[in-house]
Amino acid sequence: MKRTPHRLLRRPLAAAMTVAGLIGLIAAAPREPAPAAVAPVAAAENTATVFYYTGTRNWSAYHLHYAPDGGAWTSVPGIRMEAACTDWVKRTVDLGSADGLTATFTDGSGVWDNNAGKNYELGTGSITVKDGAVAHSDPCAGTGPGPDPTPTPTPGGGSGTAEVFYSTTAAGWTTTNLHYRPDGGAWSALPGVGMEAACTGWVKRSADLGDATAMRAAFNNGNGVWDNNNGGDYTIPAGRTTVRDGKVTTDAKDPCAAEVPDTTAPTVPGKVRAAVDGVSVVLSWEPSTDDRGVTKYQVTRTGGAGGTMVTDAGSTVHSDTGLEAKTAYGYTVRAVDAAGNVSAASAAVTATTGEAPTAPAPGRPLGTDPRKDPVYFVLTARFNDGDSGNNRGGSQHEKSGNAAQDDPMFRGDFKGLVDKLDYIKGLGFSAVWITPVVLNRSDYDYHGYHGYDFYRVDPRLESAGASYQDLINAAHAKGMKIYQDVVYNHSSRWGAKGLFTPKTYGVRDTQWSWYYDERDEGFEYDGLTVEPKSGKSYYNGDLWSTAEPSGNTCLNWGKPTGGSSPEGYRIYNCQWPDPTSGMFPKAYYHNCWIGNWEGEDSRSCWLHEDLADLNTESAPVQNYLIGAYDKYIDMGVDGFRVDTAVHIPRTTWNRRFLPAIQERVTERFGAGAAKNFFVFGEVAAFVNDKWNRGSVNHSAQFYTWKERKEYSADDERAALEMYDYEQQRGTGAQPVSDNAFLNGNAYHTPDHSRFSGMNVIDMRMHMNFGDANNAYSNGKDSDDSYNDATYNVVYVDSHDYGPNKSSERYTGGTDAWAENMSLMWTFRGIPALYYGSEIEFQAGRKIDCGPSCPLATTGRAYFGDHLAGEVEVSGFGKVTSATGAVAGTLAKPLARHLQRLNEIRRAVPALQMGQYSTEGITGSMAFKRRYTDAASGTDSFALVTVSGGATYTGIPDGTYRDAVTGDTRVVTGGTLAVPAPGKGNLRVYVLDLGGRNAAPGKIGTAGPYLK
Repeated sequence: MKRTPHRLLRRPLAAAMTVAGLIGLIAAAPREPAPAAVAPVAAAENTATVFYYTGTRNWSAYHLHYAPDGGAWTSVPGIRMEAACTDWVKRTVDLGSADGLTATFTDGSGVWDNNAGKNYELGTGSITVKDGAVAHSDPCAGTGPGPDPTPTPTPGGGSGTAEVFYSTTAAGWTTTNLHYRPDGGAWSALPGVGMEAACTGWVKRSADLGDATAMRAAFNNGNGVWDNNNGGDYTIPAGRTTVRDGKVTTDAKDPCAAEVPDTTAPTVPGKVRAAVDGVSVVLSWEPSTDDRGVTKYQVTRTGGAGGTMVTDAGSTVHSDTGLEAKTAYGYTVRAVDAAGNVSAASAAVTATTGEAPTAPAPGRPLGTDPRKDPVYFVLTARFNDGDSGNNRGGSQHEKSGNAAQDDPMFRGDFKGLVDKLDYIKGLGFSAVWITPVVLNRSDYDYHGYHGYDFYRVDPRLESAGASYQDLINAAHAKGMKIYQDVVYNHSSRWGAKGLFTPKTYGVRDTQWSWYYDERDEGFEYDGLTVEPKSGKSYYNGDLWSTAEPSGNTCLNWGKPTGGSSPEGYRIYNCQWPDPTSGMFPKAYYHNCWIGNWEGEDSRSCWLHEDLADLNTESAPVQNYLIGAYDKYIDMGVDGFRVDTAVHIPRTTWNRRFLPAIQERVTERFGAGAAKNFFVFGEVAAFVNDKWNRGSVNHSAQFYTWKERKEYSADDERAALEMYDYEQQRGTGAQPVSDNAFLNGNAYHTPDHSRFSGMNVIDMRMHMNFGDANNAYSNGKDSDDSYNDATYNVVYVDSHDYGPNKSSERYTGGTDAWAENMSLMWTFRGIPALYYGSEIEFQAGRKIDCGPSCPLATTGRAYFGDHLAGEVEVSGFGKVTSATGAVAGTLAKPLARHLQRLNEIRRAVPALQMGQYSTEGITGSMAFKRRYTDAASGTDSFALVTVSGGATYTGIPDGTYRDAVTGDTRVVTGGTLAVPAPGKGNLRVYVLDLGGRNAAPGKIGTAGPYLK
C-alpha cells in the first residue's frame, strides 16, 4: 500500500453563516495519512450514502455539510438527512467524478460534529459515522427491504471467499474496518469494509476474492489508527482465518463457536504446606493445571470449635487467622476451573496453633483517597529513639565508627515514632512511609532492605507497648496512615527463613573463628537476643561447616582461593554468597549477576551479594511472599511502597502480587478499602528522558498498566515473551492516558480500566529537582504515558539519591527548597518529604557510605536530637504548643512553609485530586486544576502560579480568592493576570462556586515564603 495525500480543508465562508456556525467550521489540521502500505484507491462509484448515528445525540434535525473531493462546500448548514432505521439517519449524495468527500454534521442551529476540528474524510458507497468512527457498511441492512451487503461465506471457508475474524482485545477499538486487496485486484475504498461483532473480543467479515486464492489486508478503527502488520500488511488465504495480536492462523476454528462442554477437572494441588504463626496458619501449595484454566481453590479446614469450614482462595496462598490457641487443625485443598469442575482433594496437612498473642487487636486501613495525604518518609531506625533497650550496633559497630559516636545503627524504633507522631502531624503530614519492618539479617541491616524472616517484625524496632500493631493503631487514631516499605525482589544473603536458608558457605578455621560463631543448636537468630556462647546478637553460627555439606553444588567448596580478606585472612571457595556458585537453588533464587541495568537480566539477576535475588516467577517464592505480606495487610496498614519494583517482570506483578494484594484487602476490609489501598513502586529510572533509554520495560510509567495480550501460563516464559513483545512495540506504541488532564476547564471521570494496581514514584521529576522549573517541565512531558499521574509520588531526595542521581542530600538552598515544596504541594501528584528536609538536615552530606564511615556523618544520621521536647497539635499543620529542641525545629523557615502548604492543600480539593491543564496560560510554572465529584457534591477549581507571574485566558468568569493573600478578583472576560509572587511563594486563586464549594479565602498566616 502507498500513502494517500493529505486533504486540506476547502470551505467557503457563506455570507449568512452564524457566529456559532463559524466557530464550528474552524479550519482543521490535515488528516493523518493512511498506513505506509495503503495503495491508491480508484473510484468505483460516484455516489456515497452517508449514515449518521443519532443514538448519542438529541438533535431535532441532522444536516450533512460536505464538499466532494476537488469541489465546493454545500451552503451552511448543508442538506438535511432523513430517517433510515432506529438510531440512524442517512443521505445519498452525487459525487460526480470525485472519489470521496469531506464532511461535517450539524443540527442546523450552531451545534456541530466536525471530528474534533479535523472534519470527516469519507469515500464512496455505504458509509457509517458513529461517535467519531468511520466504517463502510449499511447499518440498516436486514432491518427492511434491500440486499445484505455482506457476502455469504462458504461454510467452514471455501475457495473464492475469505472469512476473517479479528481480535479487538488488544486494540480496544469500538469500530473495526477490513481494508483488503484480492491478489491481482484493487484495494477496497478507504477505510475499508466494516466488520461486524462476532462474539466477545472478536469481529468478523467475509470478503469475495473472485478467482483469487488469497488477499492482502490491513485493519483500522476508521479514524486513522491502523494495524497493518508493522507496515507489511497481512496475507490472508481463502477459508477461515483468525488474526490476533499480529498472529495469523489459517484454516482456523471458529473462535465464536460454542465450546465443547468442559468436563475435565483440574489436577490435584500439590505440596500443600502449613506454617503456624501464633493463632494463624499460612497455607501454600503448588498451582494446579487445567486445559481451560484454574479460577480458584477451595480450602477445607477441620478441627476446632467451628468444625468443618470451606473457604475460597484466589491464589495459592491462604492465611487462616483468628483460630483457637493450642488447637490442631487439618487442611485439604481442591482446585476449581471456570466450568465448576472440582479436583480431588490434596493430601491432608495438619497444624497446631500456638499461644494467642498479647498484641493489640488488628486495625483496619483508613481507606480514603491517598491523594489527600502528603507523605513523610522516615528511616525508622534513625528517626527517634523511644527505647534504648532495643538498640543494636551489629558486627560493623566499631569498624563503621558508630561506636565512637555512641550511635548504634539500630537506634530509632516504633516507640520513638509513636512519641513523635504529633510532630509529623504538626507539620501537616497525614501519611508516614516507614522502611521495611521484617526481621533483617546482614552485617549492616538497620535500613530494613535485607529481609531474613518476612513473617516476623524485627524485634529491634519493637518495645513493650510499642509493637508494630501499636504504631499502626496509634497513627490511625490520629487520622494518619502507615505506608509499609516492602521488598519482593530479594532476601538477605542469609536467605529467607521458612523458604530457603543456605548452609553451604563459610569455613570456620582458626583465622575465621572471630567471625563465625560457635554453633548453638538451641539458638534462633532474631537480631535482638544475645547468644550466650558468643555474647553477640548478630550470631552467625548457623552458616559455616567444617565438612562439605550434603548436596552441595558449589565447586571447590572449602578450598583456599589464594586470596585474602582486607584483614589478611585466607579466603575459601564458597565463603561468601555468589549466585553462580550453586549455593542458592534455582527454585528459589536467580543464578546470575546483573550485567545490563536496562536489559532483561536486570529483572532476573543479583544486584549485590547482600541482595540475594528471589526467583519471583517460582510458585514457592510467590506463595512465601504473598503469605508474608497478607500478615501486614491484616494488621491494617494503608499501603505498600514497593522497593526495587523494576527488577521484577511486570507480568509477575500483574498476574500474582498485585491481584493478591487486592484480593486480601477486599477479603478483610471490603472493596472500598481495596480501591484506596495505596501501592507505589520504586521503578528506578535515572535518566532525564521520557522513556528510560528507550526501554519501555524499565520505565516507571510502564508499571502502571495492565498487560495488553496473553502470554504463556509459565511465569518465566511469560516474562520473556512480554519483554520481547513490548520492546518490539517500542515507546511509540505504548498506551496513553488523559486521566491527569482537564478537558478545557472541565474535570472528566478518569478511565482506570487498564490500571495495573501499582502507582509509582515520579523518578523523572525527582531526577530534575535540581531546579523546580526543570522538574515541572519534565513531569508534564511524561504525564500522558502514566495510567494516572495524579497518583505519582513526588519527592526531591530520599535515602538513596538526590536530584540527578546525586549521592548527597539536597544542597540547593532554602529558597530553592521552598520553591520545590510550593510546586510539589500544588502540582499533580502526592508530595513526599524525606525526614529532616524540613530543616535541611545533613544538606550536602553523603547519603550513604555503608559501614565505611559513621552514620552521623551521612544523610542517614539520627534525627531524634532535633525532636526532644513536647508537641501538642489541634489538627494537621496546627501546633498549639511546643517545648524544647522540637520547638526550634518547628520554627525553622521550611517547617513553617510546610505547615501552611499543607493547610492550603488540605482546604482545596483541586490541589489534592484534581486534573490539570496549561491551556491558555502563560507563566513558567503556572497551571489550572479542577476536581469534580457529583456523589459528594464537590467542585473545586483553582489557578496556581509558583514563583513567577502568569496570565490565564479562557477561564470561567466569576469571583476568585487567593488562598495565600486573600486577594479577591472578579473575572468577567475569561482572563486573569497575576503578578509574580517571588521565589518560593505562590498564588492559588480558587473560584468561588458557593455553598460547600465556596472559595476559602486566605488560609493560615503569612510565613517566610507564603506571604
